[in-house]
Amino acid sequence: MQSLKQNPPNKILLYADDGYLSHQVRLVLLEKQLDFDEIHVQHHERFTELGEDLADLNPYHTLPIMVYRELILYQNMVIFEYLEDRYHQYKLLPENPTERASYRQLLWRINHDWIQKADILLTHPDSLDQNLAKKTKHELTNSLTTLAPLFVHKPFFLSDTFGLCDCVLASILCRLNQMQIQLPVHLCRPLLQYQQRIFSRDAFKKSQLLLQI
Repeated sequence: MQSLKQNPPNKILLYADDGYLSHQVRLVLLEKQLDFDEIHVQHHERFTELGEDLADLNPYHTLPIMVYRELILYQNMVIFEYLEDRYHQYKLLPENPTERASYRQLLWRINHDWIQKADILLTHPDSLDQNLAKKTKHELTNSLTTLAPLFVHKPFFLSDTFGLCDCVLASILCRLNQMQIQLPVHLCRPLLQYQQRIFSRDAFKKSQLLLQI
């Protein structure tokens, strides 16, 4: 385990696992073409076993954690906002305040309607409530199927340009098989075509290599 003190002072350091939250941050960093080092935390490793430095970084003992100089961030939306404000290249949020607020609301809805359900289904099998999982799987499948036509009008999620919503969506769409969700092709063609566009991006391919899934 690399020590926090070994972190280069002008380079982003990401402590991450193979979960969807770490995947989201990894995607944002790659889409913005930022140079970063990653320390990968395996599933079997307990957070407190990774050294006092890491345990002290985040009082909630969750990943990912992003460290840059003296700054320590461990909540995804805070990380996203910081990266967007700090690094202006390859913007992932609209410039216009009205459009930016509307886009943030879309992001909130994605998290509320889809990510929360995916989080339940991606719980470790030993801790998964099977009855809840069955109900949630049905709800998420129906929701994605019902809203699939939204993806027919724009190349990205309700937008002509790639953004944060797409990073968040990509992190769960690539885990549909893991959640044992198979979308009906005849009803979800626009969503599946959108998925192909997202998965073909260089940043996504690089994130998969780092993720090793």
